[in-house]
Amino acid sequence: MPGCKIQSPDISNDLQERLKELDEELEDGDVTEKGYWKKKCKLFDPLLSDDVKEKLRGVNSDLKDGVLTDKGYFKQLDKLLNQFVKPEPTEAGKFKQIDSDDSENGDACEGNEAQSNGITESEKLHCARKHADVVSMNCMSSTDLHTTIMLIIFLSLKTEAVEKKENGSTEKIGDNKESLPSEKGKKKKTEDKQPKILAMFSRTPGKRKSLAGDENGDGDKNAKKPKIEVVQDEKRAEDKTEEMEITSVKPLPLPSTKCKECKQLLDDPDLRMFPGDPDESLEEFIALTDPKLSVFTGDEEDVNSYDERPQHKLTNFSVYDKNTHLCPFDTGLIEKNIELYFSGIIKPIYEENPSLEGGIPAKKMGPINEWWTAGFDGGENALIGFSTAYAEYILMKPSEAFTPYMDTMREKIHISKVVIEFAQNNQEATYEDLINKIQTSVPPQGLASLTEDSLLRHSQFVIDQVQSYDEAADDDEGLLITTSCVRALIKLAGVTLGKRRALRKELRKPKEKKSKPEFVLATTTELVSGIFDSLFQGQLDEKGDAKGTKRRRCGICETCQQPDCGKCSACKDMVKFGGKGTAKQACVNRRCPNMAVKAADDDDILEEDNDEKDSSLVNEPPTPTKRHKISVNEKTKLEWIGDVIKDDGKKKYYAAVAINDDEVHVGDCVAVKPEDPSTPVYIARVAYMWESPSHRMMFHAHWFCRGTDTVLGETADPLELFMADDCEDSSLDVTLYKINVIYKKPLPDWSMLGGITDYNSDKVIHEDDGKTFFYQKSYDHEYARFEDPPAEIVAEPHLKHRSCLSCHRLNNVRKKETPVVGEEVEKDPSVSGRVYYGSVTRDGVDYRVGDCCYLQPDAFNFNIKPDHKKQKHERRELEEDVYTEAYRKSSDYIKGSNEQVPQPFRIGRIKEIFCKKNPDSKIVNVSELQLRVAKFYRAENTHKGVQAGYNTDLNMLYWTDEEVNVSFRRVRGKCHVVFSDNITGNYDDYLLKGPDRFYFTEAYDSSSRTFEEPPSKAQLMGSKGKGKGKGKGKGKVSTEKEVEECKEEENIEIRRLRCLDVFSGCGGLSEGFHQAGMAESRWAIEKEEPAGQAYRLNNPGSIVFTDDCNLLLKLVMDGETTDGLGQRLPQKGDVELLCGGPPCQGFSGMNRFNHREYSKFKNSLIVSYLSYCDYYRPKFFLLENVRNFVSFKRSMVLKLALRCLIRMGYQCTFGVLQAGSYGVPQTRRRAIILAAAPGEKLPFYPEPLHVFAPRAMQLSVVVDETKFNSNITRVDSAPFRTITVRDAMSDLPEIRNGAKTDEISYKGDAHTHFQRMIRGKQHQPILRDHICKDMSALVHARMQHIPLAPGSDWRDLPNMEVRLSDGNKTKKLHYTHHDKRNGKASNGQLRGVCSCAEGRQCDPMDRQFGTLIPWCLPHTGNRHNHWAGLYGRLQWDGFFSTTVTNPEPMGKQGRVLHAEQHRVVSVRECARSQGFPDTYRFFGNILDRHRQNFFRYWLIRSDFWRDDTISGREMGLEDK
Repeated sequence: MPGCKIQSPDISNDLQERLKELDEELEDGDVTEKGYWKKKCKLFDPLLSDDVKEKLRGVNSDLKDGVLTDKGYFKQLDKLLNQFVKPEPTEAGKFKQIDSDDSENGDACEGNEAQSNGITESEKLHCARKHADVVSMNCMSSTDLHTTIMLIIFLSLKTEAVEKKENGSTEKIGDNKESLPSEKGKKKKTEDKQPKILAMFSRTPGKRKSLAGDENGDGDKNAKKPKIEVVQDEKRAEDKTEEMEITSVKPLPLPSTKCKECKQLLDDPDLRMFPGDPDESLEEFIALTDPKLSVFTGDEEDVNSYDERPQHKLTNFSVYDKNTHLCPFDTGLIEKNIELYFSGIIKPIYEENPSLEGGIPAKKMGPINEWWTAGFDGGENALIGFSTAYAEYILMKPSEAFTPYMDTMREKIHISKVVIEFAQNNQEATYEDLINKIQTSVPPQGLASLTEDSLLRHSQFVIDQVQSYDEAADDDEGLLITTSCVRALIKLAGVTLGKRRALRKELRKPKEKKSKPEFVLATTTELVSGIFDSLFQGQLDEKGDAKGTKRRRCGICETCQQPDCGKCSACKDMVKFGGKGTAKQACVNRRCPNMAVKAADDDDILEEDNDEKDSSLVNEPPTPTKRHKISVNEKTKLEWIGDVIKDDGKKKYYAAVAINDDEVHVGDCVAVKPEDPSTPVYIARVAYMWESPSHRMMFHAHWFCRGTDTVLGETADPLELFMADDCEDSSLDVTLYKINVIYKKPLPDWSMLGGITDYNSDKVIHEDDGKTFFYQKSYDHEYARFEDPPAEIVAEPHLKHRSCLSCHRLNNVRKKETPVVGEEVEKDPSVSGRVYYGSVTRDGVDYRVGDCCYLQPDAFNFNIKPDHKKQKHERRELEEDVYTEAYRKSSDYIKGSNEQVPQPFRIGRIKEIFCKKNPDSKIVNVSELQLRVAKFYRAENTHKGVQAGYNTDLNMLYWTDEEVNVSFRRVRGKCHVVFSDNITGNYDDYLLKGPDRFYFTEAYDSSSRTFEEPPSKAQLMGSKGKGKGKGKGKGKVSTEKEVEECKEEENIEIRRLRCLDVFSGCGGLSEGFHQAGMAESRWAIEKEEPAGQAYRLNNPGSIVFTDDCNLLLKLVMDGETTDGLGQRLPQKGDVELLCGGPPCQGFSGMNRFNHREYSKFKNSLIVSYLSYCDYYRPKFFLLENVRNFVSFKRSMVLKLALRCLIRMGYQCTFGVLQAGSYGVPQTRRRAIILAAAPGEKLPFYPEPLHVFAPRAMQLSVVVDETKFNSNITRVDSAPFRTITVRDAMSDLPEIRNGAKTDEISYKGDAHTHFQRMIRGKQHQPILRDHICKDMSALVHARMQHIPLAPGSDWRDLPNMEVRLSDGNKTKKLHYTHHDKRNGKASNGQLRGVCSCAEGRQCDPMDRQFGTLIPWCLPHTGNRHNHWAGLYGRLQWDGFFSTTVTNPEPMGKQGRVLHAEQHRVVSVRECARSQGFPDTYRFFGNILDRHRQNFFRYWLIRSDFWRDDTISGREMGLEDK
C-alpha cells in the first residue's frame, strides 16, 4: 500500500550504545564481518517480529545451501535489519531518485557546469545538497549527523519548490546524469585494453587490495549503501519535522566529529583538502611504464625483475584518503587498513634534484601498503618511503599543500634521534634534562624551534622508535626505555608500549658494534669490598658476566604475543630449539617493554615529596623491643659454688654457680634457651645471682643483642653482639652453657689503619666454635644508635652485690625525666594550701623563678584574637564548557599550604613554682606541679595580626603583665629573653651565638591595644648589673644566672674540623658546616666542571678536584700526593670531617645485573664513598640522601652502609629530617647517616626550630617491619613560626619570562627577618642570579591563564583559543570520547580525549596539540592522581615543594610557577628556598645554576649544629 511503513519498536539507549560500540569494533578491525552480523542479529533477536524472523531463517537456509555467498548473505541481513530499524517508504520520492543517481555519478554537478553556460538555481541547490551528502556520509557516524541531515532536508525542500517553477530543468539534470556513466564506462573499457601492462605487475606481491580491484563495482556498491541510509534518515526526519513544535531549547554541546577514514576532526581549521591532480597526470601502473624511469639499458644478461618491486623517487607529492582529505601517513592509519592514496611526480631512483622537471606526473597512486624509514642520509634528514602493490617510492619534496604534514614527520623523526642519542649517553638524566635537550637542540632546516609540546605531541612515535632501537640491543645491554627520562615521558604522555610495528619496515644498516666506554670502576678498600662483594660481583674489581634473573612478560602487549624467532642466543638455549634450557630467558623479540619499565620503576629511588600522608601517623610510637621468651631446660644441673657473699634476710647472693660442667661467675655470659626452638639461643651477662626464700636459683640477666635483632638484620656479622639497656630477673634453670663474649677494643692507631690490605688483622675470633662472640658497640633499639659501650659503674659498697649497669643507666634516665623541686620559698602567710619552690629540674634543665620557658601552644590563649585571614577558598561556579577540567579538583587540600600548620610554642616568664599542699605527706606530687607565668606576645599575637609577624624579627617578643597558671607538664624547654638595650653589639650576632634566644623592645597592653615602654623591672632582664635578691624569686638572681649561661655559650671555643666534601656540587653541605663554625672547607671533589667552578668562587681557599672520585682515591691509595694537575691530595690523618651525598639512582645490584657499564659505575658510588671513609678514618662522617634511601631495596642499602661503618669501628645512626623544620620555606625530607670515630661523641639529631605542615612531618622509618624514630621530640610545635614563600622572596624585583640579566638592583629593602638574614650583614646593592628559564610561547600562555588563587594548577586552565606571543593561535581541546570513570559534565559534555577513556586501546589519531589545556594531562590524569600540581602556582603563605634541578611546569615537580608573576621560579628564588645566602655565587648557564641549587645548604645551617646535643663540647673539639 503506498505510504505504508513497517512499525519499528522503541530501541533503548543501551541497545543504541551497544550497536554503536559494535560498529566501532568493525571499523577498528576488532571483529570480523561475520562476527559483526552474528552479534548484531543476537542483539535484535528479542525485538524482531515473527515475519522478520522467518525471513532471516530463509536467508540462513540460502547460505547453507550455497545459494548465497558470504557477501550476499551479509547484504541480505543488512537489508532486513535496516528495513526493520529504518523503514523505507513504499513510494520513493523524486529526491531519493536524484540522490541515487548522484551516488552513481560522482561528477554530475561538475559535468553539468562544464556543459552548460548557465546553471539554474535548482542545479546549484542539487550541487550544494550533494556536497553536504558526500561529506557527511563519508566522514560522520550516524549518531552525529542530525545537524547535517537537517541541512539536507532544507536543501531538498527548496529544490523541490524551485523545480516546480522551472519547467524541464529536472529532466535536463537527469539527462546530463545519464550521459556521464557512459563516459565512465568508456574509460573503463579503454583501461581494459592494456593487458600487457597489467601483466607486468601480475607477479608483484600485493599486500593490499589494488586500485584495479576497486573498479570491479564492489567499491561503488559499498559507497552507495550509506547514501541510501541517509535518504531514509532524510525522509524520516522530514516526517518528524512536520509534526514537531518549534521550541527555544538550549542545544546540548555536540562532540567534534571525525572523518571515518583519516580520523581528523572535521571542524579542525587545519584540515586541508587535496587540491587535485594536473590534467596530464597518469595512473600509477601507466606512469611506471615510462622509459624515463627505467634503470636498465637492455644489455643486462640477468635481471631478476620479479625479485622485488622497482624503486623510484617521488617529489611534489601529497597523501590523502578517499575523501581527499590530506592526512599524515605515520599515525597508524595504514596499519589499520585505511586506504591512503598519493599523487606526485615520479622520478628515477638515481635522481637527486627534487624539481618537477624530468618527472612523470601520476595521480591516485596506491593505496599505500606500508611506509618505512631508512635512517639518515648522512645529514639531518631521514629517508622516508612508501610501498604500493606496484613499486616503492623514496620521498623527496612534498607539495606546498602537504608540506606541513611532512614538516611534522621530519620533526618527529628528528626528536626521536635526539631522544635516543640523549638517553644513550645520559642514562641518569631526568625528564627535565630531556626537555632542556629538546629545547636547546638545533632543529632541521625549515622547522621551528622544538618545545616540550613537540615531544609530547610525537611521544608515541618517539617511544616506538626507542623500542625499535632497543630491539637491536645486545643481551647484556640495558634498554633505553628503562631510563628515567623515557619512563617519565611514557607516564606523562600515556604511551602504549609493545605495539606491533611489523608493517613499518625499518631499513637500517646492520648495527655497528660500538666499543663501550670504559667507565671507571669503583675504587674500594678491601674492607668495603669484602662486605659488598657478594652483591657487586664482577663490577667492583673486574668485569664479569653475571647472569640476570628470568625476564618476565606481561602477556598482554603485542611484543609478548609474538612467536620465538629461533635464532637469537636465548632461543638457541631453549629445549624446543635443541638447547639445554639453562638460561631461561625470553626471545629477544619478546622483550616485554611493559615489564622492563615496571622493573625499572621498582629499581628507581625517587625523590619523595608526598604530603598526602595522614598526619596522625606522625606521633605513632616506635615498635617496642621484643621481649625474651625463654624456656626451662630440665636437663640443666645447677649448684652454687662458694659461700654466700651477702644475705639481706630475703635473698642470699652468690658469686659463682656450676651450670652442668661450666663454672659461671658474676660478670660471665651464658646461653639461655628460647621458647621457640628455631630462634638462636639468647645470650646474657650474669649481673648477680641469688637464692630466693623458696630456694629457687635466680640471676639478673643483662641481655646482649644479636646483630640480626638490630637494624642491620641479615647483613650483620653472625659473631658480633651488641650491648643493650635490657635486663631482667630470670631463673638459672633456663641457662644452657657458658658463653665467651670478648670486648673488641679500638686499636691505638685505629685512624691510620684505613685501607689496609689485611683488614681482618684486628679480628678477635679466629675460629667459630659456636660459643665465642665479640662486641664493640652498644645498641639503642628505639633510635637505632650504635655507640661505644658505656663505662663500667663503680657501685657503692652496700650495693656491690647487686650491681647492674643496665639498671643503673635506666634509673638515671627515669630520674632525669622526673621533675625534682628545689628548696621551698616563703610566701605571704595569707596564701594557704600551696607550697612554693625556688626551682624545679627536669631532663637536666634547671627552671628557676625569673627564667623563661617554652610552653605548649594550648597552655594559654591570648586576649587578642586577630584575624588570621585563613581563606576558605570556596569553589566558584565555573562554566563547565570553558573550565572543562575543574571537576578533577575534588579535594579541599591545597598542596604547599600552611593552613593546618601548628602554632609555635608559647613563651612565658616564670613568676612562681608551686603545688598543692598535702597535709598527710611531705612528698611532692610532681604531677600537680604548676607554674605561674607572665605571657610574652609575638607580633602576630597582637591586634596587628599575621602581617606584623612578617615585618618583625622572629626572635622579637612583647612584654606583658598578663599572668596565667599552667601545668609544669606543658613546659617544653628553656629559653632566654633579654631587653634589647642590654644586648651589646649587633642583634643578629647575639641571636646566632646561641640557641633559644629572644629579645623585646616594647611592652604590649592587650586591653588598650597599645605598645608601651617596658616597666623598669622588665628593662633589667639580661642586664649585667649585680642584683640584691637572695633567692626570693624577685630580683636578678635568675637574671644573673641567665647572663652567665649566655656568656658561657659565647665563650665556647670550637676548633674547626678539616672537611673533605665528596660529590660537593657547588658546596652547599660544606658551606653549612662552615657557617655553623664547625668545619673548614679544605677539599672538595665534584666531577661537573660548572659546579666545581661555583665551589671555587665561594671557597677560594679550598682545593677543588674536578675529577672522578674513584680515580682520586686510587691515586691516594697508590701513594700519590698530587693529582694530574699538581694539586695536593689529602693524606691519612688530614681529613677530620667527611660529608657528601653519593648518587644511588638505579641501585639494583641486589636483584639483577642487567644495566649497562655506566649504570654500574653509577651504582658503585656509594661503595666508593664508604671506601673514602674507611681510608681516611675521619672523626665524623655524614651521608645525606633522599628520604627513600632508608627504605630502598628493602632497606638493604641502608643496612650495608651501617654494616660497613660498624666494621670500621664507627659509632653510627640514621634518621630522617624535614628541611622546613630548620628555617627554609620548603618541604624536603632527607635521610642522614651520622658516624663518629671511637671515643668521640655521636651527635643526636637537632630538634626542629620551626613549625611545619603536619602532613610533611612523617619522619619515622620502617625497616623489616620495625618502626624507628629519631631522637626528635618537637613534633607538634617548635620555637618559631614556619617560613613561607612570602618570607623568602617577596622583596625580589619583578622579572619577566626568560629574564637573563645576571646582575640587577634589589630596588628596595628586605621585608622579612628571613630576607634580612639571607641578604647578609654587608650592604649588597647587587642582586645576582635572579634569572629564569625562557619558556615557549605556548607554555607562557598557559602560565598566564593559571589563576593566582592558592592551589591553582593546570586543571584551572580555560578551554579556549588564545593568540600566542609568537603570532600563532592555540586550539580548543576537543572531548570526543565518553570517560567511563568521570562520566559526563552536567551539561552533557563528554570528558574523554582518547579512546582509552572508554576502555579501548589508545588511538594515535586522538592526539591533539597546540591546545591551552595540554592533551596529555586529561589523557593520563585518571592514572596519576589527575596530575595534581602540574603548572601549579606557589602560594605566598605556603611553602615550596622539593626543589628540583630544572623547574618545568610538567616535570616531576610541576609546582614551579611564581605566586603572582607569569613565569617559573628564578635561580635566586630556588636558592633562597634552599637557604643559600644572596652572596652565594653560581656558575654556568641557567640549567647549571639550577642544578647547583639542588645541593643541600639547609642541612647544616648555623642553627642545625648549634643544638646543645651536637655542640663542640660534646664533640670534644674546644681548644684546651
